[in-house]
Amino acid sequence: MSASLPTLAVIGGTGPLGSGLAGRLARAGYPVVIGSRAPDRAQATAASLGALPASPARGEGNAAAAMAGDIVILTVPWSSHPAIIAELAPHVAGKIVIDTTVPLAPQHPARVALPAEGSAAQSAQRRLPTARVVAAFHHVAAHKLHKNDPIDCDVLVFGDARADRDTVIALVAAIGLRGVHAGPLANAAAGEALTSVLIGINRTYKADGAGIRITGIA
Repeated sequence: MSASLPTLAVIGGTGPLGSGLAGRLARAGYPVVIGSRAPDRAQATAASLGALPASPARGEGNAAAAMAGDIVILTVPWSSHPAIIAELAPHVAGKIVIDTTVPLAPQHPARVALPAEGSAAQSAQRRLPTARVVAAFHHVAAHKLHKNDPIDCDVLVFGDARADRDTVIALVAAIGLRGVHAGPLANAAAGEALTSVLIGINRTYKADGAGIRITGIA
């Protein structure tokens, strides 16, 4: 099955969100390359995914992982975003780069703190002019991805080309969620900002990872 599917490079794949996405995508049969600044940690995470029946996973440094991936998924903290983007830049020309980054204020993550470019995704696109940046997976609780249970959450997908959004929505469906076309990359500011709103909701209502649902569509 995996021979017909694109190879997915998950940069920051040893972290909670990256490893959760990598595990779900590996279970769906996608070849996965875990990327990390520490290749040994990437290899250890990949080895844990390798126990999955459909998972041809391996671990590499960030640059090698990006080079190997047909699609690159960026799952790193905002504080590391510029440096990681610079590391990936020579290896992502023409590729879809899925940016999951949320620019949270360090001391006040429940407050919106968008960058001057408008969003983390727009910042990535400016620094990666030859890549096709799509923003997604901002509102899925990382710990829920590590379970086999269904997740009651939609995934808003932002990107300037509908075909690229379609590609990402197919990945979302493969891990058991519904992807929703949310418009051009400029709209990613709304999605990233909504994460801070959800963090505040989680605190107020003691919720175990609140998500979003879009109603009124098929």
